[in-house]
Amino acid sequence: MSQPKISFGAIKFSATSSAASDQKAPKETKEEGGSFGTFGSFGKKLPKGHKAPVAIESEAVEDEELKNMASTMGFSGFGKSAKHFDINEMVQTARKTAQERTASTTVDTSIKGLSIAGSSKQSDSSRKDTGHKIDNANNNGEDDDDDDDDLIGPPIPKALLSESSTKSSAKETEAGDEDLSDDEPEKPTDKIPQSHEVALTHGCKAVIALGVDPSGARLASGSVDYEVRFWDFAGMDSTLQSFRTLMPCENHPIKALQYSATGDSLLVVSGTAQAKVMDRDGFEVAECVKGDQYISDMSRTKGHTAALNSGCWHPKVRNEFLTCAQDSTCRLWEIEKPKQHKGIMKPRSANGLKTVPTTCTYNRDGNLIACACQDGSIQMWDHRRAFVNTTKLLRDAHQKGSETSCIAFSYLGHSLATRGCDNTLKLWDLRNFKNPLHVFENLYSRYESTDCMFSPDDALVLTGESVMKGESTGRLLFYDSKTFEKSHEIEVTDSHVIRSVWHPKLNQIFVSCGNGIVKIYYDQGKSMRGAKLCVIKTRRKVKQMEAMVTQHILTPHALPLFRQDRAKTTRKILEKARQDPVKSHRPDLPIKSGQGGRVASSGSTLSSYVIRNMGLSKRVEDDQDPREAILKYAKEAAENPYWISPAYAKTQPKTIFQGNGDENEDDEPSAKKPKV
Repeated sequence: MSQPKISFGAIKFSATSSAASDQKAPKETKEEGGSFGTFGSFGKKLPKGHKAPVAIESEAVEDEELKNMASTMGFSGFGKSAKHFDINEMVQTARKTAQERTASTTVDTSIKGLSIAGSSKQSDSSRKDTGHKIDNANNNGEDDDDDDDDLIGPPIPKALLSESSTKSSAKETEAGDEDLSDDEPEKPTDKIPQSHEVALTHGCKAVIALGVDPSGARLASGSVDYEVRFWDFAGMDSTLQSFRTLMPCENHPIKALQYSATGDSLLVVSGTAQAKVMDRDGFEVAECVKGDQYISDMSRTKGHTAALNSGCWHPKVRNEFLTCAQDSTCRLWEIEKPKQHKGIMKPRSANGLKTVPTTCTYNRDGNLIACACQDGSIQMWDHRRAFVNTTKLLRDAHQKGSETSCIAFSYLGHSLATRGCDNTLKLWDLRNFKNPLHVFENLYSRYESTDCMFSPDDALVLTGESVMKGESTGRLLFYDSKTFEKSHEIEVTDSHVIRSVWHPKLNQIFVSCGNGIVKIYYDQGKSMRGAKLCVIKTRRKVKQMEAMVTQHILTPHALPLFRQDRAKTTRKILEKARQDPVKSHRPDLPIKSGQGGRVASSGSTLSSYVIRNMGLSKRVEDDQDPREAILKYAKEAAENPYWISPAYAKTQPKTIFQGNGDENEDDEPSAKKPKV
């Protein structure tokens, strides 16, 4: 009796005799796709024409265990035995296939290029000979597959073709002009932001100190009226009002203001001997100590003993700043230690005596400290060494006895600009610090704080000019740092131009004037934030806060005389006062009825009833003349006097009146005769 076959997908099992299975097993192992005794072939089938890698099959020796497995389970193994591949032959076949693929791709690209070129040529020829092709198509009636690019419909008029050709040529010329304009180098004066301006009113006196924080969010201005004003561009509106006004140094003019490198502190230099450090909101953080005036050696004192001249922050270290004063010293300070200076520099004149530094500053990396003195010299010290001897010294840089108001380093650090009260602006090269590169003359300076600075790209040098006698406007002048020519000028106002700051991040120029105005110049496209934020804002009406007027004390068991009403908000108090006719000053309401006086519309008293009836009974005719109404009783009053004439009948003398006749004319004196 034959048993049925049991199949599991591609694996088939037959319950025949072991001998029969041993005979069929080697045949079925050669079959593909799930024959008896194997799982079939795995992997992709190679296409025709490709040679599979040659496998070297090692002759496996059949063990007894495999024979026993074939006899018991019905199959001899789990597929083919392990194969051994020849690596060299596999590499050669891979190279051949790669070469064939590259050759096929190059042929395909060349064919595509030829087809594209042929199609373009065909399209050009078709555009030129559209009329001829359409006539041939109509005559022959043949539709070929190669004529896909031919035009369908009537031919394009020649006028349209000529217009399109002229437009294309015009576009090509415009594109060429734009390319030429792009190739032209941009002038340094094109970078000056001056298309728009904004005026901030500090007061009525000269603004001689100006400071802008590195981020460009706030501005601080100081004047000779002892006030410091803080301006916040993000919080201001179009009214341009400062958010805080202070007098930090009492009755002393503000000489210099500068924000630290991080913008969290503000250095205030005034006419006192003590510099102050304030935070962004105007609250005092530190105040330098004042030195002993009776010690001649300035290095033995802890601070300045005379009025300050200038001061500035370290460009890299956030808590270090520099000051110079009338005691002929420059001192370094730290915010954490305001009771003792960190370092001291003592400038000396040519004869070894003291000389007063008028201005001081750091270079861009903070390794060099420079100051200008009253003897006209410029002295520099290395910050990394002891301040005993100067690193660079130049005598007679400016006129002796005149004050040098500003020293400015370039952003690259190789150049130096100095502005003096000798009406000059000088450019220097630190690599050859003997003679100036150029001297700009006839620049009148009235104030000791008139400054100068470089543009952010070091291409221009700008400085302010005071108004001379006979002139009407103060100017801001721009000079080219390479050609030394005056590139541009801006007429600021009808007063002196003192301070000027070109902010590199905002690309805006801040200028302080002698009439208490701070002007801001910016460009709508090139400038960022700053004054552009507050100009577009409109002023909003401030809403009143609803607060409790007085504190309410709860006394539930108090007597009625001492009980307090519940506290009300300001809004409810105003609403109640609006209903009160006395507090709201309500006018009298119009009369609804009655004449001859103000009669109430209704009344419950006797007097109101009588008045209302009298007013109604005795009506006055409005169309009657009041003079005639009175004179109609004149004759009766003269004939029968009742009130006045009888009371004075006994005591009243006889009235004598001057007559109009001429009978007594000769008796009168000449003086009383009327003049003719």
